[in-house]
Amino acid sequence: MIQRYTRPQMGTLWTDEAKFQTWLEIEIAACEAQAELGLVPKDVLPDIRERADFSVDRINELEKTLNHDVIAFLTNVAENVGEASRFIHLGLTSSDVVDTALSAMTRRSGLLLREGITGLIDVLAARAREHRYTPMIGRTHGIHAEPMTFGLKMALWYEEMKRNLERLDRAIERISYGKISGAVGTYANIDPFVERFVCQKLDLQPAPISTQILQRDRHAEFLSTIAIIGGSLEKFATEIRHLQKTEVLEVEEFFAKGQKGSSAMPHKRNPITCERVAGMARLLRGYALAGFEDQSLWHERDITHSSVERVILPDATIALDYMLAKMTHIVENFFVYPENMLRNLNGTRGLIFSQQVLLALTRSGMLREEAYSIVQEHAMRVWKEDIHLRELVMKDERIRSRLPVEDIDACFDVSRGTRHVDMILERLGLA
Repeated sequence: MIQRYTRPQMGTLWTDEAKFQTWLEIEIAACEAQAELGLVPKDVLPDIRERADFSVDRINELEKTLNHDVIAFLTNVAENVGEASRFIHLGLTSSDVVDTALSAMTRRSGLLLREGITGLIDVLAARAREHRYTPMIGRTHGIHAEPMTFGLKMALWYEEMKRNLERLDRAIERISYGKISGAVGTYANIDPFVERFVCQKLDLQPAPISTQILQRDRHAEFLSTIAIIGGSLEKFATEIRHLQKTEVLEVEEFFAKGQKGSSAMPHKRNPITCERVAGMARLLRGYALAGFEDQSLWHERDITHSSVERVILPDATIALDYMLAKMTHIVENFFVYPENMLRNLNGTRGLIFSQQVLLALTRSGMLREEAYSIVQEHAMRVWKEDIHLRELVMKDERIRSRLPVEDIDACFDVSRGTRHVDMILERLGLA
């Protein structure tokens, strides 16, 4: 039977069960390394591997008295292992286990986020190709500027998400370090071999130098990368929200049969998922800020970062995973209205071709300042009157004396803004 890959839920990577399981993997691996060094009898390893286990409920019960999570964990494991438990945690300090496990768990969450990003990239690539020639108006400052294509907008997002993938890969590499170097990082009671052995088991690298903990610039970089990725998703969501405005209506979130948009107004079809994504990006920036605050700790270590990380790392990765899934669904399924794009493109009665007229006049030999003044004069009139820019251009002898009709027609050709689409997409690998 073919084994099919089932993508794990991000939340399962951050449960107490997952955390303690990772701690247990580290403790067992450390015993194996110590056995290689002759510090733990090899004949006790099978017993440790077989009997080492824990109960989340029992650990929580013990912690109420002990007020120390690692000791509560070790006590529970010792209850299961028995006499051989004296070899567990030999020469280690709590943060050797906690920080190395945190790196492993953060790395796993990063790899899962990576899958989400690649999925969104694939969808953006498909929509960029689908709408490569779909003309729409390009907007600067929210005002109609010049024609472009909807495919180019999708291609822009595609390229941005590729950069985010590179950022995430760097952040995963930066966080993929463990440490088992003792109370202040000097290996006073533990051989560096143990650190190398354990880290290899967890797909980590040994930190070149550490104190009692791994330095928190690593975690801050990971969280800031998550915030940047969230900022990209917010940007996409905000653009879709604008394009879905009633007076624009060029793109619209998928609206399912039976879905309702308002408790009061039956006609409403709102971009609620995009609004959700945009709102959650604010959380990610807050988590990143908390990560920055965790960088400065007293001497070789204090504990001010610990309570913060128990919230921000699970929450940030779970939130971004959710946002990526939602944005992928949005882009894959949103409605695109090319006829509305064309209507809006033509809505300013030729104003969007003003630069083409300006350039044609300058190419004819007219000074740019004079050409700009003439074209702007007509453009300001178009803003106020129900008249097309081409009509005014055709009536102006200052322009007609220099530009034949075919040159004027070329100025108002929408395809000028789309003629290099293939080159751009080819440059992005989307041809």
